[in-house]
Amino acid sequence: MQRIHFDADDLARTRLRPTVGPLVETAFAAGLLSRSVGAPYARWRSQVTKRLPRWSSPPAHGGGPLDPELLVAHAERYGDDPGAVTGPTELPEVWRAAVAPYWDQLRAYLEAECEARGRIVMAGGVGQLLATLHPRIIWRAPVLEIPGGPDEDVRLGGRGLVLTPSVFLNHRPGRLMAAAVENGQAVLAFAAPPDPARAAALWEEPDGRTQSLGALVGQTRAAALRVLRATCTTSQLADQLGISAAGASQHTAVLRETGLITTRRIRNTVLHTVTPLGVALLDGRVVRTLPPQNVVRQRGRTPLEAAPGQRRAS
Repeated sequence: MQRIHFDADDLARTRLRPTVGPLVETAFAAGLLSRSVGAPYARWRSQVTKRLPRWSSPPAHGGGPLDPELLVAHAERYGDDPGAVTGPTELPEVWRAAVAPYWDQLRAYLEAECEARGRIVMAGGVGQLLATLHPRIIWRAPVLEIPGGPDEDVRLGGRGLVLTPSVFLNHRPGRLMAAAVENGQAVLAFAAPPDPARAAALWEEPDGRTQSLGALVGQTRAAALRVLRATCTTSQLADQLGISAAGASQHTAVLRETGLITTRRIRNTVLHTVTPLGVALLDGRVVRTLPPQNVVRQRGRTPLEAAPGQRRAS
């Protein structure tokens, strides 16, 4: 059991973030595919195993779940992109088959979950939030007890904690991402599985427009474009997507260079918003003015964002 100790500064600096990000959610999804699943995930598994037939019998899979903490430790290196991970891992194929087709729905679900938790904070404070994270996570002020992990005491040192819901973290009520530190804050992913009614909408197959946009710019940048319909800062975009600020900055740079967003500075704040060209792509309208040289190559790099798991040689 992990015991997270809070002091007054930790409680004041604890905050919610909508998602732990595509990298870790994909790792959790891989772990879920290697186990039996309940009713909320039955439709998802059925669809995924059609794309990944060798995962159709979970007990026979010999690889075991991927280690999310190890992946988070390398997140900066991989640019928050599961498809960029190299080495002996099934992560890219799990991303393509099990997470990417549903990423927009997943992100919307997690945002709604985060907003609901935020209302708990407004009504009862951070203590009430910690007491209602998950039925198996126990808040005995000033200690948060999380079963299923290593037996250790964790002290936050006044930096607080980032709390983020996860759809695919199913076998444990929570996972403290010791390596996932941003602004000095550790991240606690807590299980937030959908009920059957919400799962029905969550596992809808994406339409052709969504798939086309993802194929053109990549799933993460497609999600960034959708977020930027409402103007926001780089750090706000990072929080919405569950990626690092550096990763968000890289995505906005490419989207800006290709004319899909604009960036303006107001005093010390940098704001990004979608251009008419970006809106046209989001709405599925055919745009003939997209600069082909920018789409094909950016400073010798891959296109806007290579399909997860694929990288072109320069």
